[in-house]
Amino acid sequence: MDSTVTPDKPATTTPRTRRSRVIGAIIAVLAMIGLAALAWHLTHQAPAAGAGPGAGAGGSRAAGGAGGARGGGGPGGRGMPATTVGVATAERADIPVYLDALGTVTATATATVRAQVAGVLQKINFTEGQLVRQGQVLATIDPRSFQISLQQATGQRMRDEAQLESARVTLSRYRTLLEQDSIARQDVDTQAALVKQLEGTVTADRAAENMAKLNLGYTEVKAPIAGRVGLRTVDVGNLVSTGDANGVAVITQLTPIDVQFSVPQDQLQELQARMREGARLPATALDRTRTQTLAQGRFMALDNQVDVQTGTVRAKARFENADGKLFPSQFVNLRLQVRTIGNAVVVPVTALRHGADGDFVYVLNAAERTVALRPVTRGESTVDKVQIRSGLQAGEQVITEGADRLKDGAKVVLPGDRPAMGGAGGARGGRRGQAGQGADAQAPAAGGAGAANPRRQRRDNAQQ
Repeated sequence: MDSTVTPDKPATTTPRTRRSRVIGAIIAVLAMIGLAALAWHLTHQAPAAGAGPGAGAGGSRAAGGAGGARGGGGPGGRGMPATTVGVATAERADIPVYLDALGTVTATATATVRAQVAGVLQKINFTEGQLVRQGQVLATIDPRSFQISLQQATGQRMRDEAQLESARVTLSRYRTLLEQDSIARQDVDTQAALVKQLEGTVTADRAAENMAKLNLGYTEVKAPIAGRVGLRTVDVGNLVSTGDANGVAVITQLTPIDVQFSVPQDQLQELQARMREGARLPATALDRTRTQTLAQGRFMALDNQVDVQTGTVRAKARFENADGKLFPSQFVNLRLQVRTIGNAVVVPVTALRHGADGDFVYVLNAAERTVALRPVTRGESTVDKVQIRSGLQAGEQVITEGADRLKDGAKVVLPGDRPAMGGAGGARGGRRGQAGQGADAQAPAAGGAGAANPRRQRRDNAQQ
């Protein structure tokens, strides 16, 4: 009997044990799904749903979550924090209108000093790069041959003057004799003609003498203008003449000095109107980076025709250049002040924004701490200010920093504002909500554990 009963017992127990385990696993999965659904329902239900009687732990958790949401909203709107921005006040000021152009420094005068007589260069009285004054002797040519020529011209003049004086005395005697009827009139007329001939000869001799003096003076090569001497092109001992292309030296006048630039033809009318008014237009020469002022001057003149290739007109400004910062053929940035707009509404350039519909600014409502998008029309601008022709009044506050994160009607926070009290309330509400969630989580967990104990007991009994 024992041998027949004992083999059948394991065969019946093994299927029951496996079936019990499968059923237990399914029940555990269903319990976990139920707990997850309950947790989702309690965390996503409206605050009012848990505020009624008998709400229990779920109601307190919902209320805590709502308090956190209300406290965390702040001035930026529900769920959107306010943006901290910088502001500036639109004000009235005089704004200058400039014409900026690239200019080339040109010397007021440039002279190539050449020898006016041929001869051997005897002396050089300048150094390369020296500043010279007008009339200063730069070089000396051997003067001996010219001194001899002058002496010859002087001797010739003196000889002809003596002959003229003798002829005049003879003419005077002939006229006396003619009055006494002691000589023929023809002799008197002939002598008078001789006197005139000698007078012409003496005049030519004087001219030759003066030419010899002039040539002798040309042996001293003098500076025709004041300026800076360039590099030397000839040395002592060389034979120089009037046909030398390089000359003895090149002088460039540096004070005053000019800057040539181009004016667009669209701005000619305004510039000519200012010239007709007799206005003195100030000009400023800046360096390549536009950070250093090289010289201050004034507008000088306009050319008489438009360049058909560039559509511009050449113009010239003059500078005193007392400190020598401007150098011929130097490239500079020229800024010409054409006019000044008085009492204009200006704002910082960082306040002006550009959109698909044009330019706009964000105007601050200080009482509500909100901003409004307002289209404006821009005018002239400087380095840090821009003119607002329409759309904005002086005294209104505009946003200068943080505008990239703003929209029309957005809430903002100014740097000097105190933190809002809603933040603390939100933190407290959030802590209460977290406490409610913890309580609710513990309650289902306890219930789940209690519900799972009978199933475990049945499995254990089945296995035994």
